[in-house]
Amino acid sequence: MRCDVLVVGGGLGGVAAALGALRMGRSVILTEEFDWLGGQLTSQAVPPDEHSWVEQFGVTASYRALRDGIRDYYRRFYPLTARAARAPHLNPGAGWVSPLCHEPRVAVAVIEAMLAPYRGSGALTVLQPYRPVAAEMDGDRVRAVHLTGPDDIWVSAPYVLDATETGDLLPLTGTEYVTGFESRAETGEPSSPDAAQPGNMQAVSVCFAVDHLDGDRTIDKPPGYDFWRSYTPEFWPGPLLSWRTPNPRTLEVAERGFTPNPDDDPLTVRADQRVSPGDGNLWTFRRIAARRQFTDGAYLSDITIVNWPMIDYFESPVIDVPDPAAGFRRARELSMAVFYWLQTEAPRPDGGTGFPGLRLRGDVTGGADGLAQAPYIRESRRIRAEYTVVEQDLSLAVRGEKGAVRYPDAVGVGMYRIDLHPSTGGDTYIDVAACPFEIPLGALLPRRVTNLLPAGKNIGTTHITNGSYRLHPVEWNVGEVAGLLADFCLSRGVPPRAVRDTPGLLAEFQDRLTGNGVELHWPDIAGY
Repeated sequence: MRCDVLVVGGGLGGVAAALGALRMGRSVILTEEFDWLGGQLTSQAVPPDEHSWVEQFGVTASYRALRDGIRDYYRRFYPLTARAARAPHLNPGAGWVSPLCHEPRVAVAVIEAMLAPYRGSGALTVLQPYRPVAAEMDGDRVRAVHLTGPDDIWVSAPYVLDATETGDLLPLTGTEYVTGFESRAETGEPSSPDAAQPGNMQAVSVCFAVDHLDGDRTIDKPPGYDFWRSYTPEFWPGPLLSWRTPNPRTLEVAERGFTPNPDDDPLTVRADQRVSPGDGNLWTFRRIAARRQFTDGAYLSDITIVNWPMIDYFESPVIDVPDPAAGFRRARELSMAVFYWLQTEAPRPDGGTGFPGLRLRGDVTGGADGLAQAPYIRESRRIRAEYTVVEQDLSLAVRGEKGAVRYPDAVGVGMYRIDLHPSTGGDTYIDVAACPFEIPLGALLPRRVTNLLPAGKNIGTTHITNGSYRLHPVEWNVGEVAGLLADFCLSRGVPPRAVRDTPGLLAEFQDRLTGNGVELHWPDIAGY
């Protein structure tokens, strides 16, 4: 098969990349390994992690269209109360992690609607379920990618975009990349170790959805439960399966609560990470359906997503190891053990133990085993880039009132604290206040390979700065820019590095981005 732009990986970055190229009239082939497009927002069941100004600015126009489409879908098809329907910033789940917590299937529907005109016109071909297994190179150019799924397919394209969750095309194409911690000698980062630790990567998590009804819905004791029930990491204040965890920002011991279906008013929830992380009651932290947003009887229970500290799997990495599938199996085993613990042994506010009325909602997440279809991957392989974003570029402690570094080649913006979960080398949380930051074009340019572009979490960040650049709006922004860059290079007949290195081309490309609703700089705001 042939096309103008091949996008491998149908997560948020891949979808945005495809849309960017399609809007400019290019033919696109988009591939995805799992049943749903949308990655962390859908198949991984992670409600959006967004900054405090998301309703006003700081995201691309197409990402805002995605958010608006999700709200419109609820207003059109869900039995909202009159109050909820009128809410301009409707938060269907009234979750505290984001002002837009929603069911994954709604995002799937909106993404499919955004892509539908291009499927109909024949400009877009979507291949599911397919994953890359090999690549054919011609010197420093990718000639074709071998995909396997229901059939074996070779796809060739002038531009190949890697939007996979783990940067799968980088080793297949021989593109130089890095994993895990870089050394302080290389990056100068205050939070980096003295020596590089390529196998030390952030935890992966298999999320799941639950509701709570009357009756006993306890599942059979899952395999591995006894191991996980007694598992006690060195940096944890006790067993991993507990309400007591380190506070990510202070590392002091914190006790979380868990009260299903609280008697709250969902329209009073104001999700703002500047004010509070919002995880005091884990039930409402990532709640995706608040029963009181809907007419009486429509929902018998709230639905919440379990993406909590205790499901983080950091026993072993899942990238560049002999059997990554074994790590993913263990991560799923851990999540099932957590669910069983919640049903049978979790301490309750009334002094009892266990919530036997909890029910796995695999119908909400699309996973055959009741969990999310796909694991949540926080950290990918990352290209050796023309420019690597380092902690000193955006750390609030380093930059202070100056704000994050302003890049002359800025191609987008983002904001999130430098948020690193426990890692496979035995490290606890790293959580550093950040300034609202920019995305430099140089971080999207491999040093050698000329027609491969990263379109997700595989850009030129470090292990540290990936903690800020890995979230939903930034991944979308990166992917959209990659798709628009591929079109720009095709139309101008120049390689991507020439766009960055030639002032006239860079200015023209940045004008193109602005015209497509990509914000290049922040207004005058402070970090947190």
